[in-house]
Amino acid sequence: MEVLKGSSTTKSTTHAPPLHTLEFSRLKFFNRVFATVYTCAILALLYHHALTLLNSTTLSSFFITLSLLISDIVLAFMWVATQSCRLNPIHRKEFPENLKRVVKESDFPKLDVFICTADPYKEPPMGVVNTALSVLAYDYPTEKISVYVSDDGGSQLTLFAFMEAAKFASHWLPFCRKNNIVERNPEAYFASNNSWSSEAEKIKTMYHSMKIKVENVVKRGKVGDEYIIGEEEQKAFNKWKDSFTRQDHPTVIQVLLQNSKDKDIIGHLMPNLIYVCRQKSRTSPHHFKAGALNVLLRVSATMTNAPIILTLDCDMYSNDPSTPLRALCYLFNPQDQLKFGFIQFPQIFNGINKNDIYACEFKRLFQINPVGFDGLNGGNYVGTGCFFSRRAFFGGPSKLVSPEIPELGPYNVVDKPIQSQPIMELAYKVAGCNYENQTKWGYEMGVRYGSLVEDSFTSYRLHCEGWKSIFCNPKRPAFLGDAPNTLIDMLNQQKRWAIGLFEVVFSKFSPLTFGIRSMGLPMSLAYAHLGCWAIWSIPVTIYAFLPQLALINGISIFPKVSEPWFLFYVFLFLGAYGQDFQDFIVFGGTVERWWNDQRIWMIKGLTCYLFGFMEFFLKFLGISTHGFNVTSKVIDDEQHKRYEQGMYEFGVPSPMFVPLVTAAIINLLSFFWGLEEVFRGSKLEGLFVQMFITGFVVVNSWPIYEAIVLRSDKGKIPIRTTLISIFLAWGLVAAASLTLRS
Repeated sequence: MEVLKGSSTTKSTTHAPPLHTLEFSRLKFFNRVFATVYTCAILALLYHHALTLLNSTTLSSFFITLSLLISDIVLAFMWVATQSCRLNPIHRKEFPENLKRVVKESDFPKLDVFICTADPYKEPPMGVVNTALSVLAYDYPTEKISVYVSDDGGSQLTLFAFMEAAKFASHWLPFCRKNNIVERNPEAYFASNNSWSSEAEKIKTMYHSMKIKVENVVKRGKVGDEYIIGEEEQKAFNKWKDSFTRQDHPTVIQVLLQNSKDKDIIGHLMPNLIYVCRQKSRTSPHHFKAGALNVLLRVSATMTNAPIILTLDCDMYSNDPSTPLRALCYLFNPQDQLKFGFIQFPQIFNGINKNDIYACEFKRLFQINPVGFDGLNGGNYVGTGCFFSRRAFFGGPSKLVSPEIPELGPYNVVDKPIQSQPIMELAYKVAGCNYENQTKWGYEMGVRYGSLVEDSFTSYRLHCEGWKSIFCNPKRPAFLGDAPNTLIDMLNQQKRWAIGLFEVVFSKFSPLTFGIRSMGLPMSLAYAHLGCWAIWSIPVTIYAFLPQLALINGISIFPKVSEPWFLFYVFLFLGAYGQDFQDFIVFGGTVERWWNDQRIWMIKGLTCYLFGFMEFFLKFLGISTHGFNVTSKVIDDEQHKRYEQGMYEFGVPSPMFVPLVTAAIINLLSFFWGLEEVFRGSKLEGLFVQMFITGFVVVNSWPIYEAIVLRSDKGKIPIRTTLISIFLAWGLVAAASLTLRS
């Protein structure tokens, strides 16, 4: 395995400029003090619930108190778990400009880039092409870059797009270097730049010509003979026969650029660009993205075997050409490569509307919590924008797991051209659908199987094995991507994540058992908080229905305003929301985006988390199964217009919307009942907390009421969903009046 040399490559490392620094968060001490006080308040509240439960005199009061106790235990566990991310948050800074003063450019390690795509209609090939072009144009020695594109959809449309991209790259790369372009995604560059030279106009015309050609081919659904040039291209497309389907097809590996012979228009060598479509069979497991990444690990090992690997989603393009240098600031010598398993950059999204109505910025997941992870054992892998040491995929720092073929090992030196017959034969062999049978791939080495969320599970296993990691968050986002622009896409994505994370919690590798033994309590709790998303549905569902149904029946279930216990509820509510608000603002959020973030948290609790929770346990009982659905990156003009206006998209008649609309209706009824009692002169001292909760939900539910009554566009809530929800709301109110008053 190629490694960077340390002091031997420099005059002196004693007075070398720093490559990176870190500082502890100023909130560290406050967080610890607040956690102590808040924990005492939680224990007091649970004690109060226990006393009330023991003193229950009726079945209904016992049921209500037990429900509140369960709900608050879940909230307490999730709060305690997330405090591990606040114990020791750190902020890092890199100085890539100093790297070349410490290490010679000729000693930079090779870099393999993995880009994954799965569906040319949900993930348009031109978007994938732009991602690849942005990394092909890195400020890095071109002879040391190899880009591997995994096409898990097995589409000739994607291959054609990359054949065209390889031709365009010979013009785009020298243009970027000559003009010191920062935005090296052509689509982003041409959309944001208004000052043109004749050279830029020429490149722009060339790009749009390629784009039109690719989009025409995608629209037709096949590559016509008029687009196929040369015997090599014809040979590649001949593999798409009538028997070739998404789920059953042979391996296709096509070297589109080879850095030992292909040059750009000014005579510089180009990076490697390799298209990989792994073999699939209906009778063999696919393991979704994890399986595709492991095929890329093996194929790249046979061809280039770079010691550093960058994984990218197809829509997450590079936004800073110096990003690899930032990663090397932590991996510039062999000692660091045997300490740090990976370096994670945050997912940052463009195209989000002003107030981020669907909370697709995922600020807590991708920016706030990783800073806390980094203060423990390091940031967690989020599936894209991550630089790995190849060695990390082959066992812990002190334990090397040897692959079944020596050529796949992390220290193997590739000394043959990537298109030589022995290399290609081995590459096709290790990309076969049955190759992993009776091997350790996916279990002891490579990307790990066992969860729909292979990224989090893999980083969790690497941390358990003893690897450290880095969370690198530069001012200029290293990568930019597309977030879901419709509510149903966001909820489906979150449901898949919730199920996958829950699979880990209930596996033999649970953070609460295996994790504590391997990593210690704080890091295990951080992963447990991540893994238990689905149980948010328990307290959210209980607090969305129980206080409201009790209020309609005039039953007080919380302390009166005049009682001391009322102050505990005030403190716990304001403390939790206040700390969350503080974190959000400190990390550059706005009040409007924070409000939408907490609103979406409530919506997810009644939709994707609730359905993910039920689906997981149905599968656990052998009743149901779930699969992997690609999140669409396509949105029509009307949807985009409504999204930019801040209007929620409910147009799909999804069953996930039923409990959400039902809760909105019951809360509105409950709130108006409470107001009516106030106007009648009734004393609501004992019902104040229930009125507050109900009013809080009503305010958060405004987009739902708007979509039921005030809207006539295609994004409104379907009438069928509304009618079913009204019927369920009536049934719940009727059942509650019989049960709670008994």
